[in-house]
Amino acid sequence: MSIWMGEGFMSAFENAKKFFEACEAPKGWNGCKSYVADGAAFSSQAGALANVKTVQAYCDWMKGLVDGPLPDGRYTLHSSAWDANTNTASFVATFHGTHKGAGGPVPPTNKATNSHYVYAVKMNGEGKVAQMTKIWNDSYALAELGWV
Repeated sequence: MSIWMGEGFMSAFENAKKFFEACEAPKGWNGCKSYVADGAAFSSQAGALANVKTVQAYCDWMKGLVDGPLPDGRYTLHSSAWDANTNTASFVATFHGTHKGAGGPVPPTNKATNSHYVYAVKMNGEGKVAQMTKIWNDSYALAELGWV
């Protein structure tokens, strides 16, 4: 599927990749909003994200995590894929970070996490993120950081 995006064509998958990179940078909502449809929903079964219901809120949550307790936060992308039948991009990655900064449920622990996760990003007909699901074992990550 190709879509018109201003000065040229861009596939929905290319737009999903740009969203993933901006979200994980993390650029927060301001750096991600051009890739996201109005009101895009977010879901996750991770307890740490229980109150996060929109992609906008998730983008800002990621930015707050790296701007605060995990200032060295970064990711390694292992795989990405596109399912044209469902208009969904998948990203498999590992988040790396050390609790050195202010914030978090306890004072800095100087402990690190290397936490695997998956994004399933459903794109709309205009090539924008319509819905995102994060699959993540937050209990494992929080234990590695010494937060539980």
